[in-house]
Amino acid sequence: MSSDPNAPLPLKRLYPFVHPHRWGVVLTVLAYIGAAATEPMLPKLIGYAFGEGFTKDAFPLWMIPVVLIGLYLIRGVFSFAGQYLFNWTLTRSVMDFRAALLNALLRLDAQVHTRMQTGTAVSKIVNDPQQILQLVADVGISLLRDGLPAIAMLFFLFYLNWQLTLLSLIVTPLMAFVMKKVNQRMRLMASRSYDSQLVLINKVDDIARAWRVVRQFGAGDYERERFQAVSHEVRRNTLKSVTAGALAQPLSQLVASVGLSFIICVALWQARSTGTSAQAFFEFVTALLLLTSRLRHLTDLAAPLTRAAVIARGCFELMDAPKEVDTGSRELGAPARGDIVMADVHLTYPGASVPALDGLSLAFPAGRTTALVGASGAGKSSIIHLLLGFGRPDSGRIELDGVSIDELTRASLRRQFAVVSQDIVLFDDSVANNIAYSQPRDEARLEAALRAAHLWDFVQTLPEGVQTHVGANGSKLSGGQRQRLAIARALYKEAPIWIFDEATSALDTESERAVQQALQAWTGRKTLIVIAHRLSTIRDADAIHVLGAGKLVETGTHAQLLARDGAYAAMVRAQAGEG
Repeated sequence: MSSDPNAPLPLKRLYPFVHPHRWGVVLTVLAYIGAAATEPMLPKLIGYAFGEGFTKDAFPLWMIPVVLIGLYLIRGVFSFAGQYLFNWTLTRSVMDFRAALLNALLRLDAQVHTRMQTGTAVSKIVNDPQQILQLVADVGISLLRDGLPAIAMLFFLFYLNWQLTLLSLIVTPLMAFVMKKVNQRMRLMASRSYDSQLVLINKVDDIARAWRVVRQFGAGDYERERFQAVSHEVRRNTLKSVTAGALAQPLSQLVASVGLSFIICVALWQARSTGTSAQAFFEFVTALLLLTSRLRHLTDLAAPLTRAAVIARGCFELMDAPKEVDTGSRELGAPARGDIVMADVHLTYPGASVPALDGLSLAFPAGRTTALVGASGAGKSSIIHLLLGFGRPDSGRIELDGVSIDELTRASLRRQFAVVSQDIVLFDDSVANNIAYSQPRDEARLEAALRAAHLWDFVQTLPEGVQTHVGANGSKLSGGQRQRLAIARALYKEAPIWIFDEATSALDTESERAVQQALQAWTGRKTLIVIAHRLSTIRDADAIHVLGAGKLVETGTHAQLLARDGAYAAMVRAQAGEG
């Protein structure tokens, strides 16, 4: 998801997140208009002081500090109100933007998830919305703080001397041309800088997640070198982006200085030839210098606005990424019986040269235990992938209780399954919240699930019991404890169909036997699909399907398959030989 520097700027798409809080924007603008209205008073005051002020007894001297301090006090109140209201709007808009991005992430197609790196997703949802809207907010504040006074000052200049003011605008086309060229360079460099920062974020994410592997291989120096290389690229691109932005102000000032010097010369010539008073000259020059100062600040806005547009483009790429297709309309009002049939199913993943499933037909009878065995790449995980609705077969039909799963909504379909995969995923939360994940908490069910997973005694030894936090992805637990916690979560769900994908591979023999005994207690009431490489764990299965290259090689009970002396019997002998 790299950004194209030539794509249209997406900042207008931020409007839906700001619109609900538009009154905050309106009040902000009014506050800054109030502050801007005081701007022309300053040169008027200075001109009056230098004009009438030299006349004896023109006004009491104490009025100068009173008026000047009062003027700045009023400006300060308006400026504070404007900044507070702007940030009130900003924080709420950021919250809405993050929520929209998270919603997009939750609805992404499974294929997008397989390509997206974790660090990229975290950055786009957590960091980028704040950065985008903060940059836009800073630009907005500057436009209000400097743009409105600049407009007010421009009107004041027209009021003082419209001919000279009109003459001062002759440099505008030249300045516009210079800023266009600078902005093109800034946009290109900002895109490269943003992409390289995402690479750096993902590199740090990899190191943080794989710290055990890094230390096991003694790869600290290797990772430092890789990090330094990526970090150097970020520094180089950032410096180029900053350099491009830094050119904006001096170039615009150079153009402005040409116009300013010309205008002052003309103003002096006009004053000498027409006898313009010193007061009028001071008013005009002071106002012109104040306007120039404001414009100098406004030229600095191109860089943050360009960077915000580049980052926003990355966020909207996430929002526009393909979403999971859910064409089903039927909802299962009650838990399914759990009778699953796959008929002539074909599946080929994008970019693959061979099919993952090649005309596969299988049955998983309700209330029975069915095992899937076969070498890696045989199609076992692809079957689970399709059953859970994470993908759709190229052809063929999958039915649950006689109903095509395509007719069911994805949510209704997935409610029928509880899954324990070999890739254990736990949340940085308490033991109880991991087990009762997204479901109402029931203490009796919680204890029953922990006991069935052979984890209850261990939990009782924890400092806070079931309220103890397990760390990021269960980092405070051992491999076996993490697996048992995942099993307890599946048992707690009480779904009619359980899928166990190498669910006991990290358990010791005693714990594995205890979990299997707990599962046997549900025989006849749950449809159990087991994927196992240790064939000793599936001897009691009602049916064993042996897969190879996406096809069904043979099927039967443990005894039947041994008697057939085919692929399954060879696998059993191979494992027995290894033992």
